[in-house]
Parts: sequence; C-alpha cells; structure tokens
Amino acid sequence: MSRLADAPTSQATGSMIGRIGAVVLRHVYLMQTSWPRVFELMYWPTIQMILWGFITQFFLQHSAYVAQAAGVLIAAVLLWDVLFRGQLGFSLSFLEEIWSRNLGNLAVSPLAPREFLAALTVMSLLRTLIGVLPAAALAIVFYRFNIFTLGLPLVAFFTLLLVFGWAIGMMVSALVLRVGQGAESVAWLAIFLLAPVSAVYYPVATLPDWLQPVSWMLPTAPVFEGMRAILVDDTVRTDLLLHAALVDLCYLALGAFLFLYSFHVARKRGLLLQVGE
Repeated sequence: MSRLADAPTSQATGSMIGRIGAVVLRHVYLMQTSWPRVFELMYWPTIQMILWGFITQFFLQHSAYVAQAAGVLIAAVLLWDVLFRGQLGFSLSFLEEIWSRNLGNLAVSPLAPREFLAALTVMSLLRTLIGVLPAAALAIVFYRFNIFTLGLPLVAFFTLLLVFGWAIGMMVSALVLRVGQGAESVAWLAIFLLAPVSAVYYPVATLPDWLQPVSWMLPTAPVFEGMRAILVDDTVRTDLLLHAALVDLCYLALGAFLFLYSFHVARKRGLLLQVGE
C-alpha cells in the first residue's frame, strides 16, 4: 500500500527534476553555441583579480596591514565576484527568457514557477563557477595566492554570498516583471549599491557609527569580516557565519516571495506575453 502511495510522489519528483533540467539544458546549449557569452563570464573576474593583484603587490611593500595578510585584497575581490556573478547569473538567465520572448511559452508549459525559480538558481551557480574558478586559478599562477587554502570556511563564504546573489536576482527579476524591461539595468546596478556598506575591502568599524547597523543587516559584512579573521588573525568566526546565514535566509525568503508573487500577477494579467523587446 505504501509503495502504491509513494509511486506518484516519486514520479512527480522525477518529473519536476526533469523540467528543471530541461530549462537548465536550454541555457547550457545557449552558452555552448555562443562563446562570447562564456568569455564574458570569465573576463571581468579575471581582469578584477589581475588589477587587485598588482595593487596588493604595491601594498605589500607599503602597508603593514596587507603585508601581515597577503592576499586579503585578492580574496575579497574573488568573493565579491561570487556575489556579483551569482546575482547577475540569475538575472541574466531570466532576462534571456525575456529577450527571446520565451516567458509566455514557459508559462503555458507544465513548468511550475517554483521549478523555473530553481532552474534559474542552477544556472546562476554554473555561471558563477565558470566566471570565478579561472580567476582563482590564475591568482595561484600570477600571485601565488591560493584562496582554496581557506578550507571549509570558503565553502560557507561561497554559499552565503551565492544565496544572497540569488535573493537580489529574484528581487531584480520581480521588479522587471512589475515595471517592464526598462528596469533591466538594475541587474547591473543593484549589487554596487550595497558595496559601500558590505565591508569588502575594509572592516565594518571603518564606516561611520550610524552606518554600521545597516552594514550588519546584510550577510556580506559578516562574510568579509569572517574572511579577514581567517587571513589576518587565523581564526574561524562561527558567530559571523551564523549571523550571515540567518540574514541570508530572510533575504532569500523575501526574494522568492517577491519573484513568485510578481510572476503570478504577471501571468494572471497576461503581462508575460507583453514583456520583451
């Protein structure tokens, strides 16, 4: 009896994974047939890493702080790109569907909105790995800095920043669904609005007192403080990781709600067929 009851559940799960995989495969095929897309994914992280690598070389000779923890700036650049690529990977995969006028087709297919959401997060992960891994490898070759020596905390940093990138990407996509394609430039601007209070290259204590609470309301500040704690003090701050995880969950829940609600409203009003060039 239990086998009979479990069979439809198992079949439904398999179908759901198949639909998510189909959307992911569509975007993978798109990248396979367009090398400029793949090149662009790797280009900016690599250029950023090279630029900040030279700046680090300079500061190593003129700054006691950087000399104490060589690679702190390169690690910050690489982790910041995880957040940026995670958000952009989600938003661009969504915008690809708009540019190709495919949202209407997806809306009438068996693909559920939450499955579409899951497919976009998978694509974000793939785009982030394609963009950041070559830059991390070149940092080893050019500057002898291996970010993978951070060990398990690096996995936590990567996951926390990627999830926050998804949350921002969901909010940006919800905005595009709400106000139209004119808001797509927000996909490139959104993350940089958070950069000054994210404490990427300097401690939170550098910020004015009234701005520090705002910084701690983002998961980025505890992540980058945690990174500096490892590289400078050789200490793993689990309290900062827990802080970032809790804040991350709040933003992820808000982003998913806004995306699914906006998608529902747009489909109900027939706006999905009107979004596009």
